[in-house]
Amino acid sequence: MALPSDYEVRRLGPEDLADVRGMLRCFGEAFEDATTYLGEQPSDRYLRELLGDLSFVALGALAGGEVVGGLVAYELRKFERERSEFYIYDLAVLEAFRRRGIATALIGALKPIARAAGGWVIFVQADAVDAPALALYDALGVREDGVFHFDIAVD
Repeated sequence: MALPSDYEVRRLGPEDLADVRGMLRCFGEAFEDATTYLGEQPSDRYLRELLGDLSFVALGALAGGEVVGGLVAYELRKFERERSEFYIYDLAVLEAFRRRGIATALIGALKPIARAAGGWVIFVQADAVDAPALALYDALGVREDGVFHFDIAVD
């Protein structure tokens, strides 16, 4: 599905702080979790440093200059071979803009970035109850059932 011509997907860099903060608002609204995404936002200095790190990818989907979707991914360099995996950490589109190919376009925009960095695969986790996300990822990739996610405290 091609992205409508009135939308733009682009990689956000250190000079795009307003759009990065717009993406945080987008994630807070889309995930219904304003506390996490808006409660204690990082400083401009922190965001500029993060956005300048080539192993961090922030892609914004914009319509009329406003962020309506976004994707955040991290490059994970492997030690057993000279290659990388890219992990999609967050991907969201505002409800009013869904079903227009924006999420697919965001993932499509990540592919050449991953390829250029020596990536061989992009992977993502989804909640079992998130049927739209599962349908999207099933259409684009191969599901690995039986994989579990564990959070381990660093205390």
